[in-house]
Amino acid sequence: MIDVFLSYAHEDAAWVRRLAGGLSRRGLRVFFDEWDVLPGDVVVHRTDAAIGDAACAVVVLSPASAVSPRALEEYAALATAGATRDLRFIPVLIGDAALPPFAANRVWRDFTNVDGWEYEAKVEELSTVIRGEPVPALPGGSGTPPEENLAAALPSPPRPLTAPDRPAFVLCYAPADAAYGAALAEQLRTAGLTVWSAADLRPGDSQFWTIRRELSFAAAVVVLMSPHSQDSDDITSMILEGILHQRPFFPVLLEGRRNYHLAHTWYVDARDGRLLRPAELDLLRELDAARDPGLTGTPSPAFPSPSAHPTVGAVRVPPASSLERLDAYLGAGELAHADLQTTAVVLEAADRLDEGWAGARHLRAVPSSVLAGIDAVWADHSHGRQGLRAQAALARVRRARHADFLALSLACGWRSAAEAAVPLRYRDFTDLAGPGPRTGFFPTLRNPQNELFLDWYDQWTATVLAVHLHPWDERNHR
Repeated sequence: MIDVFLSYAHEDAAWVRRLAGGLSRRGLRVFFDEWDVLPGDVVVHRTDAAIGDAACAVVVLSPASAVSPRALEEYAALATAGATRDLRFIPVLIGDAALPPFAANRVWRDFTNVDGWEYEAKVEELSTVIRGEPVPALPGGSGTPPEENLAAALPSPPRPLTAPDRPAFVLCYAPADAAYGAALAEQLRTAGLTVWSAADLRPGDSQFWTIRRELSFAAAVVVLMSPHSQDSDDITSMILEGILHQRPFFPVLLEGRRNYHLAHTWYVDARDGRLLRPAELDLLRELDAARDPGLTGTPSPAFPSPSAHPTVGAVRVPPASSLERLDAYLGAGELAHADLQTTAVVLEAADRLDEGWAGARHLRAVPSSVLAGIDAVWADHSHGRQGLRAQAALARVRRARHADFLALSLACGWRSAAEAAVPLRYRDFTDLAGPGPRTGFFPTLRNPQNELFLDWYDQWTATVLAVHLHPWDERNHR
C-alpha cells in the first residue's frame, strides 16, 4: 500500500524531490517516480498500478504542470480516482498557477514562496493529513483558519446585487401550486406586467443570487399561500428576503390559512381557484406605474391596509418549530432573517401577528419559556453576545418610558446618538450591526411590514419595552 502518490511536471522535479524527502522522513510510503520507476519498468503500467494502490495523491500544480502532457494525464487519472473511490486528492500550488475546476473543489495548500519554518509546518500538516490524524494548530499561528481553507469553503466573493433591467412582480409558490402559479403569471403578463418566478431560471444561472436579486428589487412579491408554501423553508426564506428589503407584498390565499409571516398584510382570497379580478389587477398596474422602482424610499402603499378582523386566520406554528427555524437561520449566518423570525415568534406568542406589534398587556400571556428560548438560541450562536439577556446587561429597561427605550437603542447600536434618527429602511438599519456584529444588536424586534404606517416607531418602541419588561428572567428584574 502506498501512502501518497506525488504527481508533477518534470520541470518541478527539484521542488518535488524536497517534498518527497520531507514526507518520507516522517515515515510515509511515498511514490515518487525518480525513486520508484526502475530500469525496465513500463512507465505507464507502473504509474497506473501506483495510482490504484495509493491512499492519497498530492498533485503539484504549477505553470509547467498546466502544459505538461504527462502531468495532465496523471491529473485526469487521479481526478477520476478521487471521484470514484476513497482517494484523498490534495492540490498543492507552486508558482502562479490557476486551480483547475476539480482541484478547486478540494481544499488545497499554497506553497508559493514558502520556506523555512512555514514550509516545514505545511509539510508536517500534509503528513498528518495523509496519515489520517487530527491536524494540530500551525506553529506560530494566530488561531485563525488557514487562508486556503477560507478560500475553498467561501470561494465566491461578496456579490453586489445589481438591479435588473426592469424590476418584476416576483411569484413565490411551492411546486404543488405550480399550475395556479403558471396561470397567474400568464394573466399578469397579458395585463402588461413584468413577471418573474423560479420557472424563469435558465441553465447556468446561479439560482441563489438570481432569486435574491429579483426579490431585492421586486415591484411586489406575490406569494401563493397554501399549506405547501407554509411548510416550505425555501418559500419562507424568499418571504423574509422580500421583507428584509421592504418590498410590497401581494399574498394570494389558495388554500388553508394565511402565511405566518404575512399575517399583517392585505391579501386576495382565491380559495375558489379564481385568478385576479380587474380591480386587483388595477392595484398591480398602479404600483407598476408609480414605482421608483421603489429602491430608495419606502414602498408605495398602493395596496389596501390589512383588515383588523380578517376572515381567515394566520397559521399557528408551535413555538418549538419556530425556534428550530430561528436556530437554522442563525446556523446559516442569516442574521437579518433570524431577526425577522424572532419578531414573528414573539408576536405569535402574544396573538398579535395580525397587528404586527405588541404592548405590555399583550405580552402578559406569553410564557416565559418562549422568551427564554429565543434568548438561548441567540446566545448559543453568538457566545452570549446577542440576545435579550445581553441587551439587558447593556441597558436595563425599568419602566415603559421612551427614555428607557432610547438608552437601550443607544447601547445596542440601533442609533448613533440620542438625537440621531433611526434608519427608516430595515436593510440600512441592520447594516448598523457592522462586522461582528455589534454586541447586543440582535434581536431588534423591529417589524418592517409596519413601516408603511406613520406610527411604526411607536409600535416598535412598545414591542421592545414590553418584551424587556416581561419577567421571563428574574435576574434582569431584581
